[in-house]
Amino acid sequence: MSYFNMTILGCGSATPTLKHFPSAQAVRYRNRVMLVDCGEGCQLQMRRFGLPFTKVTDIFISHLHGDHFLGLPGLLSTMALHDMQGGVTVHTFARGAEVLSRLMAVVCPERPYELKFNIIEPSNPGILFEDTNLVVSAFRLYHRVPCVGFRFDEKPKRRHIDADAARFFGVPHYMMDSLRDGADFTDAEGRVIANERLTKAPSPSLSYAYCSDTAFDLRVAEAVKGVDVLYHEATYGDERAVYAAPRGHSTAREAARIAAAAAASTLVLGHYSKTVTDESILVSEACQEFDGTVIAGREGLQIDLI
Repeated sequence: MSYFNMTILGCGSATPTLKHFPSAQAVRYRNRVMLVDCGEGCQLQMRRFGLPFTKVTDIFISHLHGDHFLGLPGLLSTMALHDMQGGVTVHTFARGAEVLSRLMAVVCPERPYELKFNIIEPSNPGILFEDTNLVVSAFRLYHRVPCVGFRFDEKPKRRHIDADAARFFGVPHYMMDSLRDGADFTDAEGRVIANERLTKAPSPSLSYAYCSDTAFDLRVAEAVKGVDVLYHEATYGDERAVYAAPRGHSTAREAARIAAAAAASTLVLGHYSKTVTDESILVSEACQEFDGTVIAGREGLQIDLI
């Protein structure tokens, strides 16, 4: 099983349809489950697609429109019912933390876990989470209200030991960690063996970015430069493009232009308007602007980054 993947729980927009749930995703990295947005029905979708409530450590909210966070009170209440221990951190704007704190004090005042907030500054969001392997950062999007996107970037990985070379040069076992970190080896006779002769290049570090909701803006491309997989809203197709910018949204063609400018490898479309009945049309329009892989997002779709 992939140690780094994302699952779409909902990829519709504000108006409910029978085809799509509101915005929500789960990003799994090693033993950690992180949610990105939490529209209504998120917890039902988590159950449907086998995502455990008790593994959720962080929830990242892009903005305070209801289709992106109204599933959160119910999910947090269910976590309490499941006797979840430890803590969960909600990354949101100050107003979101205030509203959610007041609401949870009413609907679920007693919780076995600690509910924490990390306040996002919308004009200068920056790094939100970091551990030894992963960095999660936020960047500005251009919607009708303050809104941010999120990047999940692996840190540079360690080099791989060339077992045959290490054996040939007599490298002791206790030196292996130093070799992985790039150190040279000095043998018993004082000869320095360059690290490149004892190791192989590290595996590539992978990255995922989430952009919803936003009008077309090349500053977004700069923020997601070089990302492996980009999820970008494609609320409209060409036939309704006139509605995109005034409502703070993008078309599939514009999403593809962002992916191309960012030199992404894969573009995943989502946040469809209720008027979109055939996502393949959006994929076709996006493919005219972007030479990489274009995928129509759908509920239950899992993208393995490795």
